[in-house]
Amino acid sequence: MTRGARPRSTGSRALFFSDPSHASLMKSAFLRFDRWTSSLSMAVACLMLVIASALGVFQIVTRFVLEQPAEWSEILIRVSLIWMVFMGIPTAFRQGAMVSVDVLYRWSPPKMRRVLDWLVCLAALTLIAIIIWWGWDYAKRGGVQSMAGLESISMFWAYVAMPIGGLFSVIGIVGNLLDPQRQELETAQ
Repeated sequence: MTRGARPRSTGSRALFFSDPSHASLMKSAFLRFDRWTSSLSMAVACLMLVIASALGVFQIVTRFVLEQPAEWSEILIRVSLIWMVFMGIPTAFRQGAMVSVDVLYRWSPPKMRRVLDWLVCLAALTLIAIIIWWGWDYAKRGGVQSMAGLESISMFWAYVAMPIGGLFSVIGIVGNLLDPQRQELETAQ
């Protein structure tokens, strides 16, 4: 070994983190996982919208045409809308459309933009961590309640949308940090 040269570490940890190709592989693997989870959460959100719409039409027909309203349809519409919102949020985070500091971003130099990306990411992760924590607590507490008109189904299944949507959101937030997609409104100037 020459004088002043650093000894090479043979440990797998040092080799793994010092090799840029491993970091690139990890990033691309995470982004593939992110695309899969974003697609899944958006598919669930769209399905919940379809279910809520169909149940809304069903409720109108039974209430005003048949004059015998289905009591259970109203709660299922509400639950479907809750799931739709919490499963749609991860896609908004992934596309960079949820938490945005567009004016600061446009006026900042490139190095400051990356700092802003990290600050927005940390703020969003903090908020989502709170939603996951309290959402899970709320779901556990609501587990003893039943849905009006559907007494055999626990309210746990409605409230668990918060922590599940939060977990999908964490993946979307980190995915947006690794591969930013700044999708602004078309009217933004």
